[in-house]
Amino acid sequence: MKTSYIIALVVIGIAISIIVTTAGDASSYVSFEEAKKMSLDGNDTKVHVVGKLSKSANGQIQGMVYAPQLDANYFEFQLVDQKNETYKVIYSNPKPQDFERSEQVVIIGSMKNDVFVCDKILMKCPSKYQDTEIKS
Repeated sequence: MKTSYIIALVVIGIAISIIVTTAGDASSYVSFEEAKKMSLDGNDTKVHVVGKLSKSANGQIQGMVYAPQLDANYFEFQLVDQKNETYKVIYSNPKPQDFERSEQVVIIGSMKNDVFVCDKILMKCPSKYQDTEIKS
């Protein structure tokens, strides 16, 4: 067999192993109920939960705790998932900019003791998608 064929087979084998490893690390979209079941089963896999912020009648976010003067890396809020379940979410980083204005939130992390510990927050802000006319 030619050396070039052997090198090509090795490269293909490495590429396949990288793809299989990456696919195993991919997380999935679940509800809080499913994340809780996974946690009770001992599965600490990172998952995505899609939801909306829990707001009062006057539009205030309920359960939001952020005191940067005490701890800038502690942010807590309540999220309502697509099955209308509300859970407390803890994010160990500063509060994202324009968080209050977000329309929909995707959190990435895992459930621990009836609290969702979040590693990353993705937001959909309505201001980014509104059609506005630019006047000159």
